[in-house]
Amino acid sequence: MRIAGITIPDGKRIEIGLTAIYGIGRSRAHTILDSAKVVYATKTEKITATEEARIKKIIESIKIEGDLKREVSSNIKRLKDIKSYRGTRHSRGMPTKGQRTKSNSRTVRGNVRKTMGSGKRKLEKK
Repeated sequence: MRIAGITIPDGKRIEIGLTAIYGIGRSRAHTILDSAKVVYATKTEKITATEEARIKKIIESIKIEGDLKREVSSNIKRLKDIKSYRGTRHSRGMPTKGQRTKSNSRTVRGNVRKTMGSGKRKLEKK
């Protein structure tokens, strides 16, 4: 099953398979399936053609994939252009939502540990 150019995995439940699409998480997948009147536990390969058409019609009305990525990046660019606090944090590659940086934020700043023992090299044996 393909929706919006994304192949939905066959062996998974439809509620999990829909999360393969960027912009659709578990809660949005549940609302889509509720409005399409499809049971969450149905495997992707057992979806009928009419159910698939109803799901595709609902998903086409939602902003997903490329459009959503473009909107998010333009929002970040706007924050950088107006030089807001969040924009400067984005441009420096630091956490933007108030997290501490002294001891955490390894994922945003990169996994570089600047401590006493980090620069030492082991002696080579001759």
